[in-house]
Amino acid sequence: MRIHSAVVVSFVLLAACNTNTKLSVQSPSGKIVANFELTGNGQPAYGVLYNQKPVINPSTLGFEFKGLPPISDNIRVDSFKTRSFSEKWEMPWGDQRWVDNTYNELKVYLSERKAPNRRFALIFRVFDDGVGFRYEFPAQPNLDSVTIIAENTKFSLTGNHTCWWQPGDWDIYEHLYHTTPLSKIDAVNSQSKNPLAQTYIPENAVNTPVTMKTSDGVYLCFHEADVNNYAGATLRVDTVNLSLETALVGNDSGIKVKTQTPFTTPWRTVIITDKPGHIVTSKLILNLNEPNKIGDISWFQPMKYVGIWWEMHLGKSSWDMASGKHGATTANAKRYIDFAAKNNIKGLLVEGWNTGWERWIGFDDREGIFDFVTPYPDYNLKEVVRYAKAKGVNLIMHHETSAAPRTYEQQLDSAFRLMHSLGIHSVKTGYVGKIIPKGEYHQGQWMINHYRKVVEAAAKYQIAVNAHEPFKGTGEWRTYPNVIARENFRGQEFNAWSIDGGNPPEHLTILPFTAQLAGPMDYTPGIFNIKLKPYKPDNQVNSTLAYQLALYVVIYSPIQMAADLPENYEGHPAFQFIRDVGVDWEQSLVLDAEIGNYIAIAREERNTGRWFVGAITDENAREININLNFLKPDIKYKATLYLDGPDAHWDKNPTSYRIETREVDRNSTISLSLAPGGGAAISLFPL
Repeated sequence: MRIHSAVVVSFVLLAACNTNTKLSVQSPSGKIVANFELTGNGQPAYGVLYNQKPVINPSTLGFEFKGLPPISDNIRVDSFKTRSFSEKWEMPWGDQRWVDNTYNELKVYLSERKAPNRRFALIFRVFDDGVGFRYEFPAQPNLDSVTIIAENTKFSLTGNHTCWWQPGDWDIYEHLYHTTPLSKIDAVNSQSKNPLAQTYIPENAVNTPVTMKTSDGVYLCFHEADVNNYAGATLRVDTVNLSLETALVGNDSGIKVKTQTPFTTPWRTVIITDKPGHIVTSKLILNLNEPNKIGDISWFQPMKYVGIWWEMHLGKSSWDMASGKHGATTANAKRYIDFAAKNNIKGLLVEGWNTGWERWIGFDDREGIFDFVTPYPDYNLKEVVRYAKAKGVNLIMHHETSAAPRTYEQQLDSAFRLMHSLGIHSVKTGYVGKIIPKGEYHQGQWMINHYRKVVEAAAKYQIAVNAHEPFKGTGEWRTYPNVIARENFRGQEFNAWSIDGGNPPEHLTILPFTAQLAGPMDYTPGIFNIKLKPYKPDNQVNSTLAYQLALYVVIYSPIQMAADLPENYEGHPAFQFIRDVGVDWEQSLVLDAEIGNYIAIAREERNTGRWFVGAITDENAREININLNFLKPDIKYKATLYLDGPDAHWDKNPTSYRIETREVDRNSTISLSLAPGGGAAISLFPL
């Protein structure tokens, strides 16, 4: 990754400051201003303005520790410094090639006015699309080993905003999003019906990313960046005083974070904009992470893939051998490889290949549930790899830990060494179930350190990681670009077996503005057999076929699955869009959007000049006009449109579609009629 046209300007202002000190730093455009002050009793506080109006009222900051007095009041400002920074950096893969990283920074050095006289700093970075701030604790005699039991970072809001939220579950993010005023959030009683998940919601809190809209049309998106050796954060909701407060995920011992000075906390982040599309394209979270640490990443190539996966969710086959309908056989893998090679799809995921699936969940990890190097007898791993390579298809390994990470850590080197020896560069990891050891949670510090250990070990063996049941993304894929995707959301598989009816059409019109802010999403789109016949008569996918095609553009991931069974694609004209659509992008543009209602996105494929457009709607039909002024001037394009049929409906007639072609240029406009729960996908190829 090379730095492009970097310019750094810094300056230092030092002052002897008292409790009356007020400091400000503004974004490069001047639209966003972060203010710092000390309250009357000397407690640190901050506020944020957007276009000269408050969006976060003065909000206090502090910590509570085990065995030590809290850090709250009686604080003084010792000094401060400011600097400006600007660079453009290139993403090795992503939803755009170049990222602008320009901000102004204020760093305030603070100390207690009385014993034990602990010192710390607050760092504010203000960008044109939002603000991030973090705490920094230097090494010091009076603060060495630290056990944090609460981080009291508040966000005092200016009104009863409309919120798109999910409950603050310590274990999973596989919940539907709710749309309510802030005052109506009831996270404890809004749990997902996931039979495999251990949900734990200890207080009225929401998970991040959480997005809000003020009455005057300003959008606020709360998240965190660069979480490392720390606990993940939920946000406790005060529905009366209309505020949020950081509520760290802990363990059953009441401990949130154990660490030593020096340390920095994650960035607390707020994207601020008056255009919903700017939420989707914001790079605030990425820019608050460190640059690439692993160097060359050319061994990973973005790709589409197929997999022995959906057939297990349908019940056609199983992960284990004992059932008598094992899916991961050599013959079945070769069938998928032949289909992938025929359709220029470069990857194959095989789940259920390794021994241990007969007793894969809920067993103590010391029993060694899974063996990550030993295949079942009916799966010849080396032969499958050989056959795939001969056909130009790359195998994607699968490591399901069943939430027993110590077993996985014991085998990390041997498992990754096997993959490296076979030339396999991607792995899908999984953490279904309640974390073992007992008392730890998916989003706590203990597991966050485990996830980082896996990513770092994988990088040594040139392996990219797609983590399911993970800790949410916080921009780590800038620092470790072998972090390629996550499942920090409720994915497609819920449509196959969920007892609540699956994901409603509006689900994917919310995710780009919420969960997608946490990074690339392995949603597994492309289901053509919408009614799931004959396997799941009581379930279905709640969208039209054209909606499924549009997801390849609407939802970003450098690995996109053609998730349905190969037989449902064979001979289907609409499958051409999946063959054509890109996975690595020069730029991305949100053409039109309204959170929870609809979204239309255009993306330009890297190095080809080809564009793809995806548009989806909720359960309501709607008309959308697509202005093609983003196309290059003086060039004609062949537009192929994959549209809902005139009688299409997500439930009544989901597979009704039509395909049209026409010649267009940058002066053209395309009118789209989206059916209820429908969508449209467009390919635009230069002529």
